[in-house]
Amino acid sequence: MIMRRRDFLKAAGSMMALANVSDPNVSPSNAAAVSLAVSESKQTSMEVQGHKIIIQTPTQLAVIEKGFLTSLISKKTSERFINDVAVNKAAALQLIYRGNEIISIDESKFGNITTQQISPLRAEIVFHSWDGDGVILVSVEPESGAILIEPSAYSSRPGVLACRWNMAGIRPDLELVAPFFQGIKLKLDDSLIANTHWEWPFFWEAGLAIMQSNKGGFWIHTQDNRYRYKALQVGSGAQKNHLGFDTQAYGPIDDNLSAGGLVWRINVFEGDWKFPAELYRGWLWDAYNLQLEEQKRRDWTRDIKFAVSWCPGEASILDAISKKVNPEYCLIHYPNWRTDPYDENYPNYVPSEAAKTFIKKGLSMGFRMMPHFNSIDMDPSNPAYAYLRDFQYRGIERKDLRGWSWYQGRGLGVPESNASRLNNRDKKVMVKVHPGLSMWRSILGQNILQAARELDLETVFIDVTLVTHNLYNCFVEATTPTEGMKKIISHVASLGEGLVVGGEGLNEITMQGLSFAQAHLFKSWQSSIEGLERTGGCKLNDFLFGKLCRTFGYSGLSGHNEDHALRMKMHLEHGAIPTVTIRSAKDIESPNPSVKQMLDLAGS
Repeated sequence: MIMRRRDFLKAAGSMMALANVSDPNVSPSNAAAVSLAVSESKQTSMEVQGHKIIIQTPTQLAVIEKGFLTSLISKKTSERFINDVAVNKAAALQLIYRGNEIISIDESKFGNITTQQISPLRAEIVFHSWDGDGVILVSVEPESGAILIEPSAYSSRPGVLACRWNMAGIRPDLELVAPFFQGIKLKLDDSLIANTHWEWPFFWEAGLAIMQSNKGGFWIHTQDNRYRYKALQVGSGAQKNHLGFDTQAYGPIDDNLSAGGLVWRINVFEGDWKFPAELYRGWLWDAYNLQLEEQKRRDWTRDIKFAVSWCPGEASILDAISKKVNPEYCLIHYPNWRTDPYDENYPNYVPSEAAKTFIKKGLSMGFRMMPHFNSIDMDPSNPAYAYLRDFQYRGIERKDLRGWSWYQGRGLGVPESNASRLNNRDKKVMVKVHPGLSMWRSILGQNILQAARELDLETVFIDVTLVTHNLYNCFVEATTPTEGMKKIISHVASLGEGLVVGGEGLNEITMQGLSFAQAHLFKSWQSSIEGLERTGGCKLNDFLFGKLCRTFGYSGLSGHNEDHALRMKMHLEHGAIPTVTIRSAKDIESPNPSVKQMLDLAGS
């Protein structure tokens, strides 16, 4: 192949620039020779030089040393994103045990690291340390230009929860765009996210992280459709400009010795975060065949313009709303409709006479009535508990029963006394049943279907759909809690002639079956944290999932004070349906400025 001179010089210049920023010992002549081979392989190459792996792809130039990404440069914008990584003073690979005990797999304590090229576009970094061993497989995908990092580690000591691959030295002016609480865009040293840990899918709502500059940036994601548990660590002690990517082992971990198996993909982009987010959304749609889910969505779900969360069952509220917003565009979340008090005696779903009247009136007026059910919580005093007690959630580290109880405003946790668990209904004791259990889906489905038929429902809300995480008893019927939740949502949606399903929280798994999700604000479930206002303005999850599932607000949306006004504003900035929490019809008839804004938006 004969190269034109300008093409050769362009390729040589690229590789010499990389050599200059990565290894002062690489001569210009060597760089030029390498660049000739690069040009002939469509600008994709990998070369191992001692501990360094020098990589060029169609999109980026990179150096990896002892497992750390020490240089990353966009070929389009010439931006460099990684600076000053002390590869000999930190560990790129770590094992994580219970209690966040971190074991470094590095050269300290008589360890050693070797790097070897095993094919033209693949290399291995092999770690032998005093307390464990590991491998990071590095490869290149020429078609996309992505660099693929696959870390794994093991030890003879049981109890391994995860392995972590660390990325250090991230340029401090970059902002992290991540699916936390429907989307954030913050610098890594911001006090809201510095030194925080985000588990998938409960808190890290999709497996990607985007680092944004004013010209472009880089992003890391994993293409996992096997419900593998993972986590994102933001910051590491005094090192704020740091990300750690955890691959967890499935519970139980008591005898577990190793973790790994996820591939983390790195690439650069030009412009804003929507470009990589769109690529991730495209992968997500293909991986789960979500075009079929789009076809299942009812047309009216796109028309909803106003939502009421925790609506009191008063007919006058419906009359008041109908004078300001077309009822067909209104979603009514209705919690206290059963003969049992709220959060007692699940899965018993028998409507009260007052609820029958309220729901019938709302439906006749055209409102989208959405009574409150629960996806995995049940009252152990309910007779169904006898069928399900062996399949309760247990924490992966402490093996404790998961759920809650409340008494006079105090959270008490789940009683570990078998007798106390059965005899304290007034404490609102709830245990979580593993959604992978077919019997639970059957019992829950039968009870929801009976209520839906009696009330002529088209829409239901099932609470706690976000609470799926790694467990001590992770697999039931070869199904993780996360996959099991997806099965529950699909099962409820298929009941009768089909139901529109709303749920609590939103992530890349639950969005596949939900049409509506009651979203939480950043660490502000019942009351707002200081700095909440900094989390607005990023509609990442709405961008990723909005074609299937729309969000509405959760709590504290009355507009009666500045905090409630802020919360309402934050939901709007995340792309949620205008939402209020009201106490009576007067809140609609004579609205305060914040409620009036929601009504005006809905009526516009």
